[in-house]
Amino acid sequence: MIDGLIAGRLYGTAQTRTGQSGREFVTAKVRASTSDGEALFVNVITFSDSTAAALLALEDGDAVSLAGTLTPKVWADRHGEARPALDMVAHAVLTAYHVRRKRKAVLADDPTDEGSASRPAASGTAADFDDDL
Repeated sequence: MIDGLIAGRLYGTAQTRTGQSGREFVTAKVRASTSDGEALFVNVITFSDSTAAALLALEDGDAVSLAGTLTPKVWADRHGEARPALDMVAHAVLTAYHVRRKRKAVLADDPTDEGSASRPAASGTAADFDDDL
């Protein structure tokens, strides 16, 4: 089992499905770019209600980051060439909406640090992200 974090863009829209047991789940495809510029498709499934709701709220092409269990796969394209793919059972999702919401919650929870919103944050924090994504 590999725990991973992937970031990319939603390819198509997420779909709600029902399993044989009657339990609902959501599937989606994410197109992620590799370091050499190639595209890698990640087939995503989630059984988490909050992750499912977040995926269903997104549209084709929206940026998304997902955390979950990864399984590497190989598929053949139209020309018979082997291409890599990943299957993910997602348990957490992060979108531009979540970044803004979490930032506002953090700023609202710290009444002793009134000037923090106007000061630049240390590199790598949520404040580095643009609210207008």
